[in-house]
Amino acid sequence: MKYSEIKKNEEVKEFLRKGNENLGVLGYTDHSEKHCSVVAERAGMILEKFGYSRHDIELVKIAGFMHDIGNAINRSHHAEYGALLANEILKTTDLPLTDRVTVVSAIACHDESTGGAQDPVSAALIIADKTDVRRNRVRNKDRSSFDIHDRVNYAVTEAKLKISPDKSVIALNLQIDEKICTMYEYFEIFLERMMMCRRAAELLGSKFKLTANGSKVL
Repeated sequence: MKYSEIKKNEEVKEFLRKGNENLGVLGYTDHSEKHCSVVAERAGMILEKFGYSRHDIELVKIAGFMHDIGNAINRSHHAEYGALLANEILKTTDLPLTDRVTVVSAIACHDESTGGAQDPVSAALIIADKTDVRRNRVRNKDRSSFDIHDRVNYAVTEAKLKISPDKSVIALNLQIDEKICTMYEYFEIFLERMMMCRRAAELLGSKFKLTANGSKVL
C-alpha cells in the first residue's frame, strides 16, 4: 500500500467528503482532501528533512491523508474514530500489521484535546496539521458573520513553515492582519496547538519556534 494508492481509495475519499460536509454545517474551516493532501505532503517533507527513511515518509503521508476521516462520524473524538476507521480500511490492503498500527496510532494522537506525539510519524503529522493555517480554509464568505475561528484563520495573510535540520529548528512564521483579529484572539485559539507542535518537535530532536508579524512568540 502506497500513498498514491490511498489517495485514490474511494472509501477514504468518501469519508473525507462526508466529514468535510458535516464540518461545513457546523461552521468549521475546510477539512477536505485539499487540507489532507497539504498535511500529507508537509509531514513527509518534515521527516525527509530530518533524514528519516522513505518507509517512514510513506507511512506519514498515508496517515496525513487519512487523518481527518473520523469527522464523518463526529467532530468530537474524531481522531479516535478516524483511527478505528483507518484500521478497518487498511486491513483490506497489503500494508503490514506493524505499519498499519503505526499509521492508526498517529491518526489517533493528532488532536490536541486528547493526543500528543508518540513517535516520529505522529510528531510530523501533528506539526503538519497544526501549521496548515491559511485564509482560504475559511468557508464563510460573509465577513460580518465571522466567528472567532473564521477571524483567526482569515487574518493569517501568510504562513511559512521553515525546517532547519542543521540548526534543529522548526519555525512557523505568520503574518497576521490585526485589523481582523487581535493577537490575543489568535493565541486563544492556537496556543494549545502550538504547544503541541513544540512537544512534537522535541520528539524529533528539534525546537519549535513561532514568529508572528516579525516578533518571536514561542
